[in-house]
Amino acid sequence: MRLSSSRQGWFYRIRQFITALIAIIHLEERVLLVQALSDPQLLLFERMPRFAQRHSLNVYHTLVRAGHTDPHLLQAALLHDCGKVDEEGRAIPLIYYGLIVVVQRYAPDLYEHAARHGRGLFYPFALHASHEWRSVAYAEAAGSPPEVVQILRDYAERRVTPFTEALRAADDAN
Repeated sequence: MRLSSSRQGWFYRIRQFITALIAIIHLEERVLLVQALSDPQLLLFERMPRFAQRHSLNVYHTLVRAGHTDPHLLQAALLHDCGKVDEEGRAIPLIYYGLIVVVQRYAPDLYEHAARHGRGLFYPFALHASHEWRSVAYAEAAGSPPEVVQILRDYAERRVTPFTEALRAADDAN
């Protein structure tokens, strides 16, 4: 029996939420992070909530399984969502992710309004809407190689390159 695509979408989102709730970073992944990232980059990674760290590691592993070995692309995978934490260390609460997805899909004008006027309960919308550019700025400030910063910039600008296509596909798969 095949489920309708909307039911598959809901099951996928529910599975994503449960996975985020129980996110675990394994010891061998901690070793990988120390090897793959500079100390300032590692601090960016560690500022993210555990579920965002898990997501970034899943994107990294998806790229590796697909045969990608470029260290700059893999660093970009680990840092692509570091901008979902603001300068004061406030992150988008997990419960907002489902709400953001639903509002983006079914009420895009409301999403844009909340993102532009993101204060109080709407602050996570503003944080989400600008996170890709914040990731670029954070990565650059952390002394990331120019190639990593460029991949993140291209990603934020929706520029199509082999690296951004790979990163987007891995991000969307996770």
